[in-house]
Amino acid sequence: MLRDDAEELLRELAGPEAVLREDQWTAIEALVVDRRRALVVQRTGWGKSAVYFIAALLLRRRGHGPTVIVSPLLALMRNQVAAAERAGVRAATINSGNVTEWDDIHAGVAAGELDVLLVSPERLNNPDFRDQVLPALARDAGLVVVDEAHCVSDWGHDFRPDYRRIRTLVADLGADVPVLATTATANDRVVADVAAQLGVGDAQTLVLRGGLDRESLQLSVVRLDRAQDRAAWLVQNIESLTGSGIIYTLTVSAAKDLADLLSSQGHQVAAYTGQTDPAEREQLEADLLANRVKALVATSALGMGFDKPDLGFVVHLGAPSSPIAYYQQVGRAGRSTDRAEVVLLPGPEDRDIWRYFASVAFPPESVVRKVIGTLEPDRPQSTPALEPLVDLSRGRLEMVLKVLDVDGAVRRVRGGWVATGEPWVYDTERYGRLERARQAEQQAMLDYERTSDCRMDFLRRQLDDPELTAEPSRCGRCDNCTGTYRSSAVDETATRATQDRLDRPGVTLAPRRQWPSGMGKLGVDLSGKITDGPQPGRALGRLTDLGWGQRLRTLLDAPDDVVPDEVAQACVTVLAAWDWQQRPAAVIALDSDTHPRLVTSLAGRLAQVGRLTDLGVLRRRPDRAEVTAVNSAFRVAGLVDAWKEPDLAAIAGPILLVDCLSDTGWTLTMAARALRRAGAGSVLPFALATAN
Repeated sequence: MLRDDAEELLRELAGPEAVLREDQWTAIEALVVDRRRALVVQRTGWGKSAVYFIAALLLRRRGHGPTVIVSPLLALMRNQVAAAERAGVRAATINSGNVTEWDDIHAGVAAGELDVLLVSPERLNNPDFRDQVLPALARDAGLVVVDEAHCVSDWGHDFRPDYRRIRTLVADLGADVPVLATTATANDRVVADVAAQLGVGDAQTLVLRGGLDRESLQLSVVRLDRAQDRAAWLVQNIESLTGSGIIYTLTVSAAKDLADLLSSQGHQVAAYTGQTDPAEREQLEADLLANRVKALVATSALGMGFDKPDLGFVVHLGAPSSPIAYYQQVGRAGRSTDRAEVVLLPGPEDRDIWRYFASVAFPPESVVRKVIGTLEPDRPQSTPALEPLVDLSRGRLEMVLKVLDVDGAVRRVRGGWVATGEPWVYDTERYGRLERARQAEQQAMLDYERTSDCRMDFLRRQLDDPELTAEPSRCGRCDNCTGTYRSSAVDETATRATQDRLDRPGVTLAPRRQWPSGMGKLGVDLSGKITDGPQPGRALGRLTDLGWGQRLRTLLDAPDDVVPDEVAQACVTVLAAWDWQQRPAAVIALDSDTHPRLVTSLAGRLAQVGRLTDLGVLRRRPDRAEVTAVNSAFRVAGLVDAWKEPDLAAIAGPILLVDCLSDTGWTLTMAARALRRAGAGSVLPFALATAN
């Protein structure tokens, strides 16, 4: 019997005691026997990967082609390939980390030597892959699997433009090729959108949707207003958490700061972010799997696909912007354990971070049409070549191009992007709905933090759990159900040690070393390496720091005033520790529209304490307004010759250039060039805060 074969494969995959769930068998039978399309929405740890690996091997035994699995993360691919090999499946992956193997893998597919090919969504729109490999896969595939399918939906918590290319792959499949879409985090709206995007919304589609209760998870919230107190709470409580786990932060700098703090107190932890080298990421994942570390302090870069069944805890230092994203991350814990701790430590600054990430969403229509209008049908232009022509950062420009590609207005080809000439409509109503949905999700997350009802029931209702009744339920495990709340008290010694560590001022401002490409298109004769810019600089702290971040944000949000004594003294400390080659001889404040008193008073204090010549303010020319462009090329073009050159004839030494905020680094770079042209031998930039 086919079910007996499926059960045997499951035991090879998951161990001798494993037994197929009824819904697992229902899905496998629909794919292998009926060759239907299915959408499976089941909680993390339910066994969705077992469904597609077993179905892939059973279809292969029946003479069908290889299974194509579209997966979003390298960590997920590594785990899946290892699982497939245990079950006797011949699998390979195509992603950015194994470029040298692509030709051999393509040949293996063509020769029928592979049962499963895992593909990152970005590959689907690579011109060579799309035009040469994808048609053959669509023709010969025995099964197509879209894992983490909520990424297809702009309503989902992790929408990715590359994922929308999947609908082209699905549309080109033969009528008898089954399609399986899987996800653990999808409410009714996301389920409907995924079904529409993948063309699995007809009457023949099988939808298997299970309950989302996680009986091992012990949900709790600990409220502390100050970031320092939340960090100290972790220092004090991390060892009381069972096993090893993940501590999530909202920003890269917070992850690095917290990992440094915990390490300094003797805890075995490491930072894991989107900036971590891929090889190091793989090693860190292995360390956590083997319990060689107590925790990885991670951003959302460690998310979908990381599979450690005995993960003992998940702690969030700062709340994600939606309950759906939160459920997805806490779902990493307690997959094969009776109990796993889930602790949320929210902060008032969370909303500022949510607003920032929302601000880099899809841009206004005028900007998008500028992108389309800049492209030509027969002359491909690369993303770097387009960047100086439209006022978008590199990341946002790439996102816009991918969306326009899916919409048919542009096309990616060898050498870059071209216009298709097809009409394109800016869906104002859709983007408005998305913005309202984003705001509603943020409010729901705030409601979760404050609710006195069952926390698991709250999350399940946010995900439209089909097993919930209309009446509120109680999980019997969370802090609200048990009446047992984790103490928010922090030992004074831990607080003081944490404060001292986080309060160490000083962040290096790395100088810009290369001019943006394509400056000539903006009428600016700058290219190649920067040879007349500033020296490496310093900032008091980052806006996202656990220590100085909150104070600096408050200072820059407040009405303009003279620099507070505490801040000025901390700046002096940074200067005293600066290992410059030559001590500055003078200080000059950068002209500011928003904080003139703050910047000039700080420069004055530093001149007084350091016995430096106070050069006053580096004034902008009257016809030059403050530059607000986000794109590097546009910023540089707007800053050329923007300042009046001061008289530096009497200054024999480096000049300290003071500003309130360094964002992209271009303002300090261009101001330093103005000072160098005026005769400064070198320029040392200093800012109260940096955004990076």
